[in-house]
Amino acid sequence: MSVPRGTTAPTVVAVTELSPADLSGLRPGDELLFLNGRSPRDVIEYSLLVDEPELDLVVRRRGMADPFSVAISKQPGEPLGAEVSSAVFDRVRTCDNHCEFCFIQQLPKGMRRSLSLKDDDYRLSFLYGNFTTLTRFTEMDLERVLTERLSPLFVSIHATDPDVRSRLLRNQRGATSLRWLSALLDGGIEVHGQIVVCPDRNNGEILHDTLAGVLDRYPTMATVACVPLGVSRFSNEAGMRPHTREEAAEVCDAIDLWQETFLTALGRRMVYAADEYYLMADRPFPATSTYDGFPQHENGLGMARAFEAAFGGDERAALGVRPGFFAWVDGAPASGYRAQRADPTTPRSGGDAPIAILTGEYGARVLAPLVESLGRSDIRLVPVPNDYFGGNIGVSGLMTGIDLTRALEAEPEGHRYLLPDSCLSEGRFLDDLTVTDLPRPVEIVATDGLSLRRALDGTGPVSTQFSSGSGSTELSRPERVPVTIGVSR
Repeated sequence: MSVPRGTTAPTVVAVTELSPADLSGLRPGDELLFLNGRSPRDVIEYSLLVDEPELDLVVRRRGMADPFSVAISKQPGEPLGAEVSSAVFDRVRTCDNHCEFCFIQQLPKGMRRSLSLKDDDYRLSFLYGNFTTLTRFTEMDLERVLTERLSPLFVSIHATDPDVRSRLLRNQRGATSLRWLSALLDGGIEVHGQIVVCPDRNNGEILHDTLAGVLDRYPTMATVACVPLGVSRFSNEAGMRPHTREEAAEVCDAIDLWQETFLTALGRRMVYAADEYYLMADRPFPATSTYDGFPQHENGLGMARAFEAAFGGDERAALGVRPGFFAWVDGAPASGYRAQRADPTTPRSGGDAPIAILTGEYGARVLAPLVESLGRSDIRLVPVPNDYFGGNIGVSGLMTGIDLTRALEAEPEGHRYLLPDSCLSEGRFLDDLTVTDLPRPVEIVATDGLSLRRALDGTGPVSTQFSSGSGSTELSRPERVPVTIGVSR
């Protein structure tokens, strides 16, 4: 037997001690060619196969001429105890759209190649919450999603008018691919949508038309997020620009109007605006109750209100965020969609030293009133300008090592520096630096209000990780070029 063309066998990267995998003799580096006669395409199929109580594995081991068989008996549902190397074993379905606002197309040169992989794969949507446009979705994909109940999925809508959508995606299939959204909803799949709102493209009346189209054609969608494009210096798209304050306010007003419409028609709000819109419009965030449990919290909808509630002691609101913008690339599959990112038992350091919270410029605006409410003179914020990406990029999840280095070099030694884990994937920043490259020791704190409050108060376990503080300050930077990028988070 041979592995199907275009498919790589799942490779074992870790084995749990005394697990069925360990007791059967599996080792890191082993390739699992077949499981009960099948070569899995992805970790979804792998998980279903290893759930069986009787397993017949065909294993290829480095240094051995021929594959060998391993028979395993375990309790039904008992974990095999073998962690594998990736989420997808056949080819990741890459994106064939050419959106003006695409973030990945506008990364600077010199970043690691894995970050340049543009996926449009429904499996990664299911596993990690990635958004798919469905332009590469097929009848076979639909059959699998419905049969295996791969739910929820996350779909980029952008516009419901076929011509507008195809222009936004720069792909003719964009005009017809939302038929798959109807089929998924008709099949009972939970779907969360996203609209990246771009000035002069799909804002204003087009946004109203899109939300009317959602109500008319997709009323069973779970949620719809309206998120802004970001504008940075690495795009060649002259037509992309940031929202003005007035345009941001118009989006907020549109969401208010359509929430009332959806409430009246469906009994739920369905559509929400990202926190950045309220910051850009200089408006207060909506009440916590209007976010209906924060169903798209990790897409930046209600994150500020959830953080505020958790900071005040509400453990239910300590939702956190995914670690790093490209977490699925570096952390798949073991880190998962909402997995813990740091050891919660690591002790604090620094004693009674002054505390500085490192955060993005948007984050600083959210944190400022919370820190002020504590009435403590030993805590300060250190907003980190995002010079690496430039433009209006101000979210904490896109902070880079080079910008943090610049900020920390201007800060005194001996203080405690707290850094949110949302800007890291597998311990690395987007520019490939690590916490050990920073010029000051930092503590990595889970990105939720409760974890930050505990780190500040020294109460309870805190998720922390320390750098050596011995990093080099001789860091290269990409050349400056005038640009625009789109980034939802």
